[in-house]
Amino acid sequence: MNLTIEEVAALFEQESNDQRIISSVEFDSRLIKENSLFVPIAGTRDGHEFAQQAKDNGAIATLWSHPTILPPEHIQVIHVEDTVAAFQRLARGYKEKINPKIIGITGSNGKTTTKDMVDAVMAQSYKTYKTQGNHNNELGVPLTILHAPADTEVLILEMGMDHAGEIEVLSLLAEPDAAAITLIGEAHIENLGSREGIAKAKMEIAAGLKKDGFMMVPADEPLLAPYLPELTQTIKTFGLAAGDVQGTILAEAQQETTFSVEGVKYTIPVIGGYNVKNALIAIGMGRYFAVPDAAIQAGLAGFQLTKNRTQWLTAGNGAALLSDVYNANPTAMGLVLDSFKKIPLQGRRIAVLADMLELGPDSAEMHAGMAAHIDDTVQMVFLYGPEMKALQNRLTDQGFAGQIYHFDKEEKTGLINALIKTLSPEDSVVLKGSNGMGLSEVVDALIGM
Repeated sequence: MNLTIEEVAALFEQESNDQRIISSVEFDSRLIKENSLFVPIAGTRDGHEFAQQAKDNGAIATLWSHPTILPPEHIQVIHVEDTVAAFQRLARGYKEKINPKIIGITGSNGKTTTKDMVDAVMAQSYKTYKTQGNHNNELGVPLTILHAPADTEVLILEMGMDHAGEIEVLSLLAEPDAAAITLIGEAHIENLGSREGIAKAKMEIAAGLKKDGFMMVPADEPLLAPYLPELTQTIKTFGLAAGDVQGTILAEAQQETTFSVEGVKYTIPVIGGYNVKNALIAIGMGRYFAVPDAAIQAGLAGFQLTKNRTQWLTAGNGAALLSDVYNANPTAMGLVLDSFKKIPLQGRRIAVLADMLELGPDSAEMHAGMAAHIDDTVQMVFLYGPEMKALQNRLTDQGFAGQIYHFDKEEKTGLINALIKTLSPEDSVVLKGSNGMGLSEVVDALIGM
């Protein structure tokens, strides 16, 4: 961070002669450090109520919009109408000052993994900074920008959404030089009505994309095709069966997948053809920004996944756990199950699947449809949540030969105990469900068994 209080005030057409440099910007008063700027945001409680705590923790300046709460004494106050809008304006001003190249990434699934892969590739040739954790919304994106070191050359921004219009706001804020859509699934279909609605919302990432910029979209997604002809940017498609950047899977193992693109071999330390597709975006971005192929290979081979994304862990008794419990929709769950069935594993294959949330009126059928991804290579299925009852019924109707167990949402302890009792050291378990179902607690319990 290298903005002075004077520069921040000037962004809001206010005068200040204060030349102190702001070390960081935070909207959580608990994270404030010496010489920080505090941005009070209205949440469960109004952030203005925590301004004194922020000052006590070291804040030297604050944005301020509350009409009746008085700011603390001896702190630089910059008055604004709306602290969220001002937070975004501040991020835009800082972005313009450090002037990095920006890559925006969105999609129904794979955003975080793709972001991690792109960062690993770009870091081979540039000083990079990326979205931390899941800070991908109207607060997370400006926070990421403001946390970027002043010498950042490439900034990789993950962009998420729940409703139409949200990606457009983020894209216009970031004004990316390059952008990618990973895939169109069913996440948030309850709010957007259909996959067509989701595709339209994801295409909002082009709203702020530089007119001479670069964009990557999946070759196998016809719902995006109607939006592409009107774009002025360079468009490249990616995929396994088709695409401008086309990958061919050579080998799949528990800890890695090897594939080739135009005769160049790449290895990623994760399973699944869907992760190869994510890697194709990283390859395309690397090539667009002139990263050599050898450097792209090295970046992908050593990239680190964000926690709970297709992560192999070990249970306390030695069983292998494939944890992918941050989020879920039918497309994503199907892809993980398909990959889990393919790779060579010892012992029994066990699936632990929790409800996929926000699927709307077709939720029961979407859950039941997961039966198409479960066959006799899977010996046991543990289902968690009321929506998964539909999958239990479908598997039973289809004569699934393995064992099926269902647990209601309030029976998480029962699920954990059943798994601990069941698991043998040689077993392999895939765990997948929406974050709101809390399967991470089940993973932690199995690790500690």
